[in-house]
Amino acid sequence: MKKIVSVLLLVLMLAVSSLAFAADQKIVGVVEKIQLSGNAATVILKDNKTGNKVSILVTDNLTLDKFKDKRIVVGDEIRCKYDDAGGKNKSKLFRKTAGC
Repeated sequence: MKKIVSVLLLVLMLAVSSLAFAADQKIVGVVEKIQLSGNAATVILKDNKTGNKVSILVTDNLTLDKFKDKRIVVGDEIRCKYDDAGGKNKSKLFRKTAGC
């Protein structure tokens, strides 16, 4: 009985840990639109693999400054990691593929 409980606990812990990491997504794509609004920006990327358009919410000040300074503009290829939990695609990493 003790062994069964420990096995069930292990399976439950693995299931919960896999759900915590399931929300992170990666994309490499071209910037199609940048919309600045206050302390955030909404960027639409066109995925190089699938051709799908993905809307990303960017809130970090370093990337927002790059948008304002025109170091990242429409047409640039971007590597992005984002969290899609809660229905919002909030960026965790947003940089040019060539470096910036």
